[in-house]
Amino acid sequence: MFEHVDFFAGDPILSLVEVFKQDQRSEKVNLSIGVYYDENGKLPLLNSVKQAEEHLVSQHIPSAYLPMEGLLEFRKAAQILLFGEDNPLLKENKIQTVQTLGGSGALRVGAEFLHKYFSDSTVYVSDPTWGNHIAIFEAVGFNVEKYPYYDPETGGIKFEALVEFLKKISEKSIVLLHPCCHNPTGVDLTREEWDTILPIIKERNLIAFMDIAYQGLGDGLEEDAYAIRRAAYLGLSFFVSNSYSKNLSLYGERVGALSVVANTEEEAKLVFSQFQFAIRRLYSSPPFHAGHITSIVMNTPQLYEEWTSEVEGMKLRIREMRQKLYDTLSQNIPNKDFSYFTKQRGMFSFTGLTKEQVLRLRDEFAVYLVENGRMCISALNHHNIDYVANAFSKVLE
Repeated sequence: MFEHVDFFAGDPILSLVEVFKQDQRSEKVNLSIGVYYDENGKLPLLNSVKQAEEHLVSQHIPSAYLPMEGLLEFRKAAQILLFGEDNPLLKENKIQTVQTLGGSGALRVGAEFLHKYFSDSTVYVSDPTWGNHIAIFEAVGFNVEKYPYYDPETGGIKFEALVEFLKKISEKSIVLLHPCCHNPTGVDLTREEWDTILPIIKERNLIAFMDIAYQGLGDGLEEDAYAIRRAAYLGLSFFVSNSYSKNLSLYGERVGALSVVANTEEEAKLVFSQFQFAIRRLYSSPPFHAGHITSIVMNTPQLYEEWTSEVEGMKLRIREMRQKLYDTLSQNIPNKDFSYFTKQRGMFSFTGLTKEQVLRLRDEFAVYLVENGRMCISALNHHNIDYVANAFSKVLE
């Protein structure tokens, strides 16, 4: 019956985690998977989340189905976090939001909608991007291509090439953008560069789809939303998928949201109804527990203040590890410029290591990176940073 079924070899990053677990060397360090770890190398349970969960449990609320679109209080809080409390578009009901199964679920629901109404469009993703971006949009039937982004020669962005590319692609093309903490490179557009490309996207009648999975871990919760709020201010119609996996450390709860910004309240309602329809066909409704935990944190002033402080601490620890890595590598190899480590933002860094160097790190030093050279900075801590930096130095010499 199933002899003709193709074998799925597994996700390269998740599969690497299993290889890492089997490694018996005591000094091993996993810098591959995109998870925030604390100074002790542990997945943190945020105190704000702990208090919210204790409050929820104390209420003894039956775990009923949520509506297709999710919890109302959650959705409103997601809008404020992304667009700002005083955004006039919220008051005009031109923004609609649904709760989803993490950021991946938000991307899939958005992709389902876009393929239904813009099936002839091409989806463009940054070169490089998170691999699942391509897989999700291809899964619904889109042709996915890449736009110029990372420049390995400079460690920056091919900005002029990006601008020219956006000016040439067809109307209604779908452009997937990273508002902050670009995955996998850590190289973000500046505010001035956003101010250049967003008007082009509007003038060319392109469809922007912004995916923000790391809000708060770049420059701050408010600062990281600049591109989203600027696009809304300029009057673009666009989509935003966001995730709370990282900044709430709720990976296994699968909590995210999908928002649409439309020109009118009526248009926003139409798209919202199609989001509901897609959710009904895919998984019917989002998780009860995740929605309530996030809603309690976001809507309780004391917990929200504590959460913002916790996210700030995560951001600063990542920056400290970037600086420490830069300092040690610069000391070990003084004739090489490692400043890109401190210029990049968020959890990830493109190290510039070749596939051969990555494999050597794994084989000789038990330091695990993704083969394209991406590393998760947040997996570094004061216990392993010197070991990792020295291992890097060995393979770079």
